Parts: sequence; C-alpha cells; structure tokens
Amino acid sequence: MPKKSKIVHIITRLDKGGSAQNTLLTVLGMDTKKYDVLLFKGPTVESRMSQDENASVMADLQKAQLKRIKLVTIPFLVRRINPAYDVWALICLFWLLIKEKPTIVHTHTSKAGFLGRLAAKLARVPIIIHTPHGHVFFGYFGPLKTQMFILLEKYAARITDRIVALTKGEKEDYQFYKIAPEDKIVVINSGVELEKIKDLSLEERQNLKRQLGIPERSFVVGTAGRLEPVKGPEYLMEAAKDILSNYPQTYFVFAGDGPLRQRLERKAYELGINTNMRFLGWRNDVTRVISIYDIFVFPSLNEGMGRVLVEAMALGKPVVASKVGGIPDLVTHGKTGFLVPPKDPGQMARYIQVLIEDEGKRKRLGQAGKEMALNFKKEIMIEKIEELYDELLVKKNIFFLPL
Repeated sequence: MPKKSKIVHIITRLDKGGSAQNTLLTVLGMDTKKYDVLLFKGPTVESRMSQDENASVMADLQKAQLKRIKLVTIPFLVRRINPAYDVWALICLFWLLIKEKPTIVHTHTSKAGFLGRLAAKLARVPIIIHTPHGHVFFGYFGPLKTQMFILLEKYAARITDRIVALTKGEKEDYQFYKIAPEDKIVVINSGVELEKIKDLSLEERQNLKRQLGIPERSFVVGTAGRLEPVKGPEYLMEAAKDILSNYPQTYFVFAGDGPLRQRLERKAYELGINTNMRFLGWRNDVTRVISIYDIFVFPSLNEGMGRVLVEAMALGKPVVASKVGGIPDLVTHGKTGFLVPPKDPGQMARYIQVLIEDEGKRKRLGQAGKEMALNFKKEIMIEKIEELYDELLVKKNIFFLPL
C-alpha cells in the first residue's frame, strides 16, 4: 500500500486576508488519506489585527489542529524586508524541511514564496510549487524596489516546478514580465466557501441598516477590504462626493480596517459627506454587511483575483470594479458588472449612477454575477490543486516515494 506524500505549505502572515484564507482553505481541504499536511507560518505581527479578527484566526487554526494538520510558527518569517530576520527565516525553513523531508513544498505570497522556495531547493525537496496570490509588480512600491522583486521572482521561478496563478489575468502579467515560461504557469481560481454565503431576509437587512445608522429606504453602495493604498478606497471616496451631489439619500459603507482609515474619515469631513459614510472596521460577518448593499464597488489598483468580489457576486450584487489584474476574469463589462480604469473616480461615479437609476440592470447584472460565482467553489480549487500535485508526482516518478 503506498504511503502518503507529505506536503508543506509556507506563508508569512495568517490573517483574514484573501491570500491567507485561500491557503487555509487549501490546507483544510486536502485529502488526508493521500497527504500528510503541514503549515509553516510567520507570527502575523504585522497585520495589526483587532481582537475579533485575531479570535477568528485562532478559531481557524483550531480547525487545522483538529484535522491533525501540523502547525509550525517561524518567528523570523515576517512580511517586511529585514535582512537579519530573512537570513534566520531561511535557516529555520531549511532546517525544518531537512527534518520533515516533504515530497512537496507549496509556498504562498511573495516573501514566503522566495525564502520558502530557496530553502526547499537547498533541502532538495523533489517538488516546489508557488502561488503568488497576486503580485507586487505594480501598485505597491517604487520602480527600483519593484524591479528588484521582478528579478527575485525570475530567479525563484527557475527552481519552481509550477507557479499557480489565480486567474488568466495574473498569468498574463507573469508572462508580460517574463517571470517564467507559459508551460510553467497553471491557472487555478481561488476557492470560496459559497455554501456559507447566505443572503439576509428583508427584515434582517432592515435591522442591520438600523444598527449601522442607515435609514431603511436609503440606497447603499459599499466595498470591503483592507483600507490601504493598493485597494484604492480614496477613489471611491471621491466618487461618493459626485454621487451624493445628485443622490443625497445614498450611503457609502467601508467594511474593513487599515492604515488609511483615519485619513479617509478626515477626508469625509473635509468633503462634507461624513454623515453619509460608514466606516465599520474589520467585521467577522462581512457577507452579512454586503447583503445590505445595492451596489458593490471594488476600486483596487492591483488584485490577483479578489475573493470578496466573488462573495459579493454570489449574493447577487451588481459590481463596479477596477479593470486590473484578475478582476476582468470575474467581471464581464456590461454582463456581470462594470469595469473602470483604476484611479478614475469619475468613471466609477458614472457607472454607480447608471446602476442607481436602473433597477432592472442591477437585477440582471446581479443574477449573471451569481451564476458566474459558481465557478469559484472551494471544492473545484482543491480538486485542481490535488490534480496538480498528482501530475507532478507521477511526472517525477515519486508517487510512491516513502516518507
């Protein structure tokens, strides 16, 4: 009887962000009859999580432990660049991989991806896979630092058996920057637990509106995600001012926290629109909040895919989103929503207004988006990842490699 293959997943911070949740869903979904699964993670010191978010992460880790997934925290594996920490993280990863002798190392996100793949190569791990969960080739850093990351990714790609892009758009970006040849990049959409996404009843929606101080008959435009520059929340704020000049009964909701929150709250006062703004901070019930939205807006400047976008579409919400990264793989302009150029609040406001004025269009786009979201079930993602593992195991003739 063949023994199970051992798989080590590596990520820096394990929080409630999309990349971390995608990684956790993958780890929890693996067939434990076929694989022994381990998760190496950083200490998550940089996420500045609220108590509620931290409690939610702890609950996720308990699920992993109940499934007998071995969790290892590496104190030096942090997201920011720190030469001393990075060297120690590499040493720790190398030592752990030598000790565990995995058949497959699957890294996630840029920092863990580079250090993890290098450690796996030094430890002579047979199969090395990397999922970027989006990239940092634009929208994050200045030109010099960005070029450094591109060069590092090109090097790391040489020691990688497969790179997993979340969308065709992400794959095209990797090809555009000549990170790796096309046959080394496979597209596997990020999975979402669609079965947990339930729309609220009319009464529940009205109750939630009252709790948030939003009049019951008001029109609600909202977004969800971390309040940081690459997510573009300030452009939605500027679009909101245009909308409110014509539709003063509209309310704008920002579900999420981050370093821009105070600046956005100040800007709302400066623009004179603060009474129509709601900044909710991090929520463990974000899909409940999205249920009260009439329109979902996703103004990112760079996005691998956008899990929350799938969640909003699964709830039947018409979407206005930036035409960047993998978003066009989800949103078809005029069919499931509208795509606008990034950093363009004027176009954003234009299409929000189109949807405000046309209830029939909102319903048609929302229904089409709901059908599109079915392609992003977590079961489909896990099945394709396991198929990739099996393909590489067979290709390298190590399917029956003893642990």
